[in-house]
This record gives sequence, C-alpha cells and structure tokens, in this order.
Amino acid sequence: MEQWRIFGEALNPGERLNATIRVPMDGLSNHGEVLPGTREGGAYELPVILVNGAKPGKTLLVTAGMHSGEYNGTPAAIQAAREVDPQQMSGRLIAIPCVNTSGFWTMYPRVTPEDHFNFNGQYPGKADGTVGERVAAFFVKEIFPQVDFILDLHGGSRGERMTPLVFFPTHPKVREAALSAAKAMNIGFLIESQATRGQYSYAASQLDIPGLLIERGEGYFCEAQWVEANRKDILLLMAHLGIIPETGLYDNALPRRVFREAIYLETEKDGLWYTEVEKNQPVKKGQRFGTLQDFYGEIIEDVFAEMDGHVLYLNNGLAVPKGELLVAYAVADSET
Repeated sequence: MEQWRIFGEALNPGERLNATIRVPMDGLSNHGEVLPGTREGGAYELPVILVNGAKPGKTLLVTAGMHSGEYNGTPAAIQAAREVDPQQMSGRLIAIPCVNTSGFWTMYPRVTPEDHFNFNGQYPGKADGTVGERVAAFFVKEIFPQVDFILDLHGGSRGERMTPLVFFPTHPKVREAALSAAKAMNIGFLIESQATRGQYSYAASQLDIPGLLIERGEGYFCEAQWVEANRKDILLLMAHLGIIPETGLYDNALPRRVFREAIYLETEKDGLWYTEVEKNQPVKKGQRFGTLQDFYGEIIEDVFAEMDGHVLYLNNGLAVPKGELLVAYAVADSET
C-alpha cells in the first residue's frame, strides 16, 4: 500500500488523519458577511476524516450534512471513521461529516445560505460560480476521481415524517453494484432513483461511480437510535466492499423490499395541509393523502394517490407554501 496524498495531506498505510478541505472562494461571501466557522484565507471549509488502510482496496466516500438540519448522518460518519482500525483495512475511507457547513452553523434550512444552492439537486456546479457551485465543482474535480463508491446520509427535514430508506441509481453501469450494496445494509426500503443532479446521483450517471443515499430520521431531530443505525450501515457497507472484515451487524430478520420508483407530490399553492396517512403505510390508487385548505377552512385541493404504493415520507406540518413537499410514496414492489 502506497502513501496516500490527498487534499494537501499525506498518509502512510495504516494511518488516520483529521483534516480540513478548503475550497477556494476568491473573496465570495454572504452579502459581505463572513459566516461563522466556514472561512479561513478565503476558502469554504469542510471537515474530513481520512483513513488509509494498511492494505490496498476500494475507497469509500461518506458524506453527511448536505442539507442543514438533517443531522443524523454527521455523528454517524464521525463515529464510524474513528472506530475503524486502519491496520485492519484494505482500502481507504474519506468521511466528510458536514458538507453544508455554512448552513449548519447558521441553522439555515436545507440549502447554502449564501446562494441557496442545493447539494442534492444542482450538480455539477461551476469552478468560478457561487459558493455552492464551487463546492460542487470541487467534488467533481478533486474528490470523485479518488473514490470507488459513495454513501450520502440524509434525514427528514422540518415537518417531515420519514420511513428509513435507501435510494440507489438506475444508471445501468452501476445499478447492480449499488443495489447489491443496499441489500447488504440494515434498511428495509430500497428505492430505485432516476435522479442525476444530486451528489451521488451525478457521480453515478456521469462518472459511473456507484453510490447510495440513505434517508433516516425526521423533523430536524438527532436521535441516538438513528445515529446508531447509520453508523452500523456505514460499517456494513465497508465490509461489503471488502474494506473492513465482516462485522456481524447484519440483521437477517429485517425484510428488504425493492421499489421501482418514488413519486413526489408538491403543492402548487400556499395552504394548510391536513394529512390523512402515516409513514410506512400502503395506499391504493385513488386513496386520499390529505387536503390543502385555506385559513377559512375551505378546501383548496384534495390530494390522491395516482397508483398503488407505499408512503415513504410526508409533511406533518401545517404550513405548506407553494412548492413544498406534501407526500412521497413508492410505487408497487418490483422485487423482494
């Protein structure tokens, strides 16, 4: 195993290093204000834990905190990266526990506060663009060429109630590798995704790098059970890829179901949302998900299932402005 040179650092085989990725910003700021914890010398800072195994093997990239407020992946990535023994590893780990650092420290919802960039929907970015665009472009140029597999950790946002699930890409060159990896983790709902503009989905569709996106947790909370489940899945994935020895963490009793796609229903008007379904609930075509009403109790819209499926996550809040997600459901199983 050779010395590993990455992000201006050098690791010998069997070493672990805590470091900082600095993406050049060339003086860009949030309307002239420097945001806390994100800049030093004109750069956007991302924490990274690098683990260089003693033996050669695959390189796994684990990211979390793409959307601020989706917390559960951050401590899970930290814990897993600190737990693995580099002397027992065959391969490498790049763990970035928080990507949207400016959103994290300002508690700005989901996107980057500087430019409202969505790391899960606006790739590949621009090297000379806005703050988020530059970070995305850095991933494409400097990080993706270094890795063999990507795991991106998300969770339910404000008002969302979530069934734990994992998305895998449809891109034919990586689909089977991604699906096989998804089945190796302790998560029951596996959803085929046609997305191409998110971090992992761009790498899959454009660069033939297999990857997965886990959604676990809800409502901007950080619960120990969700963190622990994510930590186990990271270790299970590393074992599946041959980076670490078998873990004994695999839950054989957990049923795993594969769905061919997810349908997202959003509101086209501002309204008060009254849901009539629960997460993890089967639904039939024509079944009502809920009603959108105004402040006077008048119905603006009834929202129905377009086909048979299973509720993945839903908006359990009351206020739903135009463009807000109401419910996401997966269509009938394609395999078990």
